This record gives sequence, C-alpha cells and structure tokens, in this order.
Amino acid sequence: TTVIWGPMTSPTDNELIEKARAGDAKAMDTLLSRHEQRVYRFGLRMCGNEEDARDVLQETLLAAFKNLGTFRGDAQISTWLYQVARSFCIKQRRRREGEPQHHEAIEASEVKKLAADTSEPDSRTHARQVGQVIQAAMNTLQDDYREALVLRDVEGLSAEEAAGVVGIEVGALKSRLHRARMQLKQSLSAVLQE
Repeated sequence: TTVIWGPMTSPTDNELIEKARAGDAKAMDTLLSRHEQRVYRFGLRMCGNEEDARDVLQETLLAAFKNLGTFRGDAQISTWLYQVARSFCIKQRRRREGEPQHHEAIEASEVKKLAADTSEPDSRTHARQVGQVIQAAMNTLQDDYREALVLRDVEGLSAEEAAGVVGIEVGALKSRLHRARMQLKQSLSAVLQE
C-alpha cells in the first residue's frame, strides 16, 4: 500500500456544523472553540467590562449549543454567533439600566487618567495603555455607534455582514460607523491635546 501525504487541513465550519448536528460533540466543541475569542472580544467591547463579557460569551455558547439546529446557513456561523451575542449584550445593558448611570462621565475622565499614566515606559505597557484609552473612548459612544464600530473596525466584518448582525440596511450601518469614527476621533483628539 502506498501512503500519500497531503497538507493537513482543518474542517470547515460547514463540515463541523454537519457533524455537530449529527451528534458529534467533538465537532461542536471545535466549532465553538474556533469562534470563542471573537465572541468574547465582541462582548468585551460592547459591554465594557470582563465580567459581563464572560457572561455574554457563556450565554452565547450555550445558546449556540442548544440551537445549532435553527441555524439555516444563510450567513456564516460567525455572523449568527455575533447576532446571538448581540442579543445577550442588549439584555445585559437592560439589566444594568436599573443601576446608577454615571458611566459616560466616569469613562471620559478615565480616558484622561489612562492617557496620563505613563509610569511604566516599556512598549508592551504602552500598547496596553493605548488600548485602554481607546476602549474607554469607545465606551463613551452611543451603543449603536459602538456596535457598528466594533463589528466593522475591530471584528473586520464587511458592511453587509455587520448590517445583517444588527438587522439594519447597509446604508444605515455605514452612517452609524461614520458617526462612531468621528466621535471616537474627537474624543481621542481631546485627550491627546491635553
């Protein structure tokens, strides 16, 4: 017998979905693991804190596990997972509405504090601080603007995919994205000028 060696390829999302629907638990684990970081990152950017992002991730993965049979395959699995995560982010925000709402002023002052804090000069620390400044500035954006910005500029979805996740027309998403970028630019410019 002759053994032919070929490049190792990992199964596609569609192959994993088929196997998972057939009851293959390992395929389901592989599929969800493949998208776990993106869903967490999306939750973190939308919720603004790690605890809520972990909750959104856990709820999203559980919902995906239970409801994979409802996924029609019209879009990519990642788009569907963003839609599921988005719904949990909205629920999380509604839960938080009962709490005192001082986040915008606190976060704006936090942006300035983080930008001024340069006690550790190494490049990794500096990069982390810049990331914190940008995240704090993003947190001051209106939810629908931040959502458009995260989906397009952080997660790299196309305008069509991002509009599909949010459930709006592409033109409306582009408008939100433009406004988000302008507000973020103004917020960061104000911090840098200080």
